Amino acid sequence: MDPITGINIRKDSSFAMLLAAQARHWEIHYMEVNDLFLAGNEPHARMQQLAVMDDYQHWFEFTGETTGLLADLDVILMRKDPPVDLEYIYVTYLLDHVQQCGRLVVNNPESLRNANEKLFITHFPQCIPPTLVTREAGTIRSFADEHEDIILKPLDSMGGTSVFRTGNNDPNINVIIETLTSNGQCFVMGQKYIPEITRGDKRILLIDGRPVPYALARIPQQGETRGNLARGGTGKGIELDARDQWICDQVGPVLRRMGLLFVGIDVIGSYLTEINVTSPTCIRELDAIYGLDIAGELMDVIEKRVNPV
Repeated sequence: MDPITGINIRKDSSFAMLLAAQARHWEIHYMEVNDLFLAGNEPHARMQQLAVMDDYQHWFEFTGETTGLLADLDVILMRKDPPVDLEYIYVTYLLDHVQQCGRLVVNNPESLRNANEKLFITHFPQCIPPTLVTREAGTIRSFADEHEDIILKPLDSMGGTSVFRTGNNDPNINVIIETLTSNGQCFVMGQKYIPEITRGDKRILLIDGRPVPYALARIPQQGETRGNLARGGTGKGIELDARDQWICDQVGPVLRRMGLLFVGIDVIGSYLTEINVTSPTCIRELDAIYGLDIAGELMDVIEKRVNPV
């Protein structure tokens, strides 16, 4: 995971997972990317034994340290935040070796490579708004002419970074396109603007392809398009409606087949807009609102995978 020293435990889903694992008296071994190494075909790591406390002043202690084979662990959770750059991809290659030893990696490293969080939605065309992926400026301008009001975003960011709302009457559209595509060198995604964003960008969590029955609607600030909590959005708990459940029914079986055990999908209005597979959040918020134990449900699924009846 990313450095535990810098997390906000009020909102950190990895921390919720750590608490749930500790509640089951599992040994927790903490690793950052710098701790991993491959010797021959055997992945190793420096591992720090970890204890966690639900205390905003003192939330973790390291209780020991070893260096050893990753294959000696029962399960590894990969909870490194994007960007999914080459270094991230290299980590998934190391984790491939762990899976080849018969150990469980959550989420499946091959699927982490294959399921780009922006592009993966295009495998479910029945669920998504009008969408374009290109790096050609003229094609983007034609898309803006057709739909008038659009969203443009890079394919490798998170938390609402570099997401622009623009359109055919925006005098800044050319510079936005030039910036996002690096003058035609980088692909971007365009989507028709969905006005229902004012009612929230719904984060729906799926465990082994099955949705938690409540979502966190992330409502943008006044004058803001992005609902991301990292951009000042306000979280409101809502029950899944029939359309949400239908989208989950389309996506869930595919996630299960790909070994994507914990996923967060984003739904605005009636449309699927992103599928977050790297380190989806909102466990802590939904647990607090509804008295759930989402991370505990995930640990139950993991335990059944590691110790099938």
